[in-house]
Amino acid sequence: MTRIGILIGSTRPGRKGDQVARWIHERAARRGDAAFEVIDLLEHPLPHLDEPLPALAGHYQHGHTRTWADTIARFDGFVMVTPEYNASIPGVLKNAIDYLYAEWTRKAVGFVSYGVGGGALAARQLRALCELLQMGAVTPQVSLSLHTDFEDHATLKPAARHVRALDTLLDHVVAQSTGERTATPTQRETDEAAIRRHIDGVIDAIRAKDVEGLRRLYSTDVVSFDIDPPLQHVGIDAKLKNWANVFAFFREVTYEIRDLMPTVGEDVAFAHGFGRLSGTLPDGTAAGGMWVRVTFCFRKIDGAWLITHDQVSVPLDILGGKGVTDLEP
Repeated sequence: MTRIGILIGSTRPGRKGDQVARWIHERAARRGDAAFEVIDLLEHPLPHLDEPLPALAGHYQHGHTRTWADTIARFDGFVMVTPEYNASIPGVLKNAIDYLYAEWTRKAVGFVSYGVGGGALAARQLRALCELLQMGAVTPQVSLSLHTDFEDHATLKPAARHVRALDTLLDHVVAQSTGERTATPTQRETDEAAIRRHIDGVIDAIRAKDVEGLRRLYSTDVVSFDIDPPLQHVGIDAKLKNWANVFAFFREVTYEIRDLMPTVGEDVAFAHGFGRLSGTLPDGTAAGGMWVRVTFCFRKIDGAWLITHDQVSVPLDILGGKGVTDLEP
């Protein structure tokens, strides 16, 4: 039977990763298409990488490395659970991954992150790392907020939508782990990864206030629907003028996207999720921003995916006739 490991990526006292892993395991245990097992890094203490040869060589000198390699080799796929520490993954998780190569490569992996912002930045770094190791990173992921998914910031109480998202993630991990694994990703997987990198490029350019960097990510005829007047921006120059106005408003800009879900066709794709623009004003005041719904539509033009339409919106209070701006994903 297909074996899926649920890897707890934190070992610090008071961690919440063990709660998250138990939730995943309890949900996964209801399935009959794979066997699931929790892998706890607390039970696999690894010193800071001390192998004399790169993991790619596959010649492990130390007993703790061989034990770790034997553990990971038993599984056909993984769900990695990571908190976000200082906008990144825990060092202990990075260290555990760096010890091995062949035991990871060509295996499916999904990500469940948690943190103040849902652990989105950690999940993003972890996805890039796993893709570098030629792992098959599935598109669905789960992002848990310490504010809304942990009662009193301590006890996991995930929202119903996270249960549905977890089921979808498990569907993909199991499907990709079943049967013969190949090093060559499908065209859909390649395109989904390209879409995610493209959105990452948008996030990076906004944070850097890089108008010309954004220009490379949109088509020249982009149409953009916004929540601020003039509500619609037609063409790349109008879109970039709007971003330039935003950048002038902030001294420092932070942009984040949560629960991104791309859907890819032959030459058209779209992705939806939740976004928040925040930052620091010129006088030093912190502007927390609000969460909005975001949709990106792409066309493949000359072999490259470009954003041809995007839209942000907020739910409407029908009785009050006003937008609802205080919700969180």
